[in-house]
Amino acid sequence: MKLYVIEDLTPENIRTVRDHLNSMELGGTMPDLFWLPLPKAMLNQTQSEHAECAPHCMALEIDGHMLRLELLVRARNRLRCDCVCYASPELREHMIQYLDDMLAQLGIYV
Repeated sequence: MKLYVIEDLTPENIRTVRDHLNSMELGGTMPDLFWLPLPKAMLNQTQSEHAECAPHCMALEIDGHMLRLELLVRARNRLRCDCVCYASPELREHMIQYLDDMLAQLGIYV
């Protein structure tokens, strides 16, 4: 699995991130697993055509003292499909920057 990992966060930082993601209602059925929505304009052609699989997102997991962003585009309404694939370089960069910006807005500098 390709991941973007941010390590060595303090317990306070983890609480701040968790609270923020919960306030945005991005959580799922598993604790500490959050689904980051993707900009529709950045989806590939197959993903754009698969409205029945939408929304497309990336998983962000809180694991102890770290955040793990999967760089796999997932379909929330289907486990296996042609539209589930690794993010394009542009989407990958966008989502890494999104996570970095979110941490900065929360006053967490890594």
